[in-house]
Amino acid sequence: MSRKVSQLWDIDLIRKHDLSGPRYTSYPTAPQFKTGFNEPDWAMAAKNSNLSQAPLSLYFHIPFCDTVCYYCACNKIITANHKLAEPYLQALLKEIQLQADHIDQSRSVDQLHWGGGTPTYLTDEQMGTLMSAIADNFMLRTDDSGEYAIEIHPKGVTPQRLAHIRKLGFNRLSMGVQDFDPDVQKAVNRFNSFEEVAALMLTAKQLKFKSTSIDLIYGLPLQSVESFTQSLKKVIDIHPDRISIFNYAHMPELFKTQKRIDASQLPEPQEKLQILHNSIEQLLNAGYIYVGMDHFALPEDELAKAQLEKKLHRNFQGYSTHGNCELFSFGVSAIATFGSTYIQNHKTIDTYYSALEENKLPIHKGIELSLDDKIRQTVISELICHFELSFIEIEQRYNLSFKEYFADELKTLIPLANDGLIDVYDDRLLVKDTGRLLIRRVCMTFDAYLQAKLKTENSGPKYSRII
Repeated sequence: MSRKVSQLWDIDLIRKHDLSGPRYTSYPTAPQFKTGFNEPDWAMAAKNSNLSQAPLSLYFHIPFCDTVCYYCACNKIITANHKLAEPYLQALLKEIQLQADHIDQSRSVDQLHWGGGTPTYLTDEQMGTLMSAIADNFMLRTDDSGEYAIEIHPKGVTPQRLAHIRKLGFNRLSMGVQDFDPDVQKAVNRFNSFEEVAALMLTAKQLKFKSTSIDLIYGLPLQSVESFTQSLKKVIDIHPDRISIFNYAHMPELFKTQKRIDASQLPEPQEKLQILHNSIEQLLNAGYIYVGMDHFALPEDELAKAQLEKKLHRNFQGYSTHGNCELFSFGVSAIATFGSTYIQNHKTIDTYYSALEENKLPIHKGIELSLDDKIRQTVISELICHFELSFIEIEQRYNLSFKEYFADELKTLIPLANDGLIDVYDDRLLVKDTGRLLIRRVCMTFDAYLQAKLKTENSGPKYSRII
């Protein structure tokens, strides 16, 4: 994307195509998962995964937080009673054992991610216990060559704790900052000072973390163009390897904690778009690469390199560099993808515990991908990761005629091409710079489930707007 964002920024086009739609961290998306997916289904998928001998990606969901952030839409448990973490840890240990019994332990763990909630809600000792259990049951890389990431809340982590986290084997760090403006922080009940974050960033560099990431959110109450510019300037000054700027979607009817936000304090749509416009230009001028959607990375970061080499991947944690891994997940609400399946754990802590108490995997729902799902999954992944699509590669991989298979979709893309979002050639589709911000809109064209819903009067699941 050009650093002259103003030349590509067409407010009318953005408003025209700023629809509500999935974020495509998976295809099919989570609303398509069905109940009735059971343990034998899981075991067969794991067996097929073992046959592939693909390396592993492991995700662990830690749902606890000390305090509630009013904007949050994650699966979380808000409690100051840290004693509740111990039974959850024991449940995780049991789930690890139940899953590991079916997984070939010679497969290396190339990617590891602890998310939440707040993983650092666990004590140092509990984190050590969990990591030891993972190491006992899976082949972790001991040479620091894996991508082992953890999400932290800067407020609850000292430089000393960060050193412990590094010693456990984590080499990538993600910090949720959201905004440095004190009025905005008060409005969303999320507090972390610039000094705290800067100190942790300095410590992370001294401890030789391979990559650091900071998350911000635009569209929060009391934000303005000027205030967010200042917050982003502070982030750029401490020079994280990756920066994500997420769109706040105010959906209090779906997420109860958002009812605590005063909607009258939210920035007007025009102001919100200007915040995004300025932020993109600010980051590009600072030397960051626009990876896609809401992600930016320094040119030397592996995320930017993976996109340049066309090895970028997208999963439930966002953009990723390990597309060749099979993802096994642990914890309440966690989603896995291996074999030809997506599988999600129970979403409530009680049902999660109950299953494990009966020595059963806590499976809530899942889906076995059809051939059509796999084809569309590949198409959407190519578009959202690399902003171009080779028809020939799809034809050769799946033995089909692209123009025949996607005849309806190609017709639907004509207005997007006419509006300058994409170029459609005889053998490929190219997303133009003006279309990158609206890549979800392009992907929606190839989403068979979404298109089927749109053809009926059933509105289906509610999604956030693209921008």
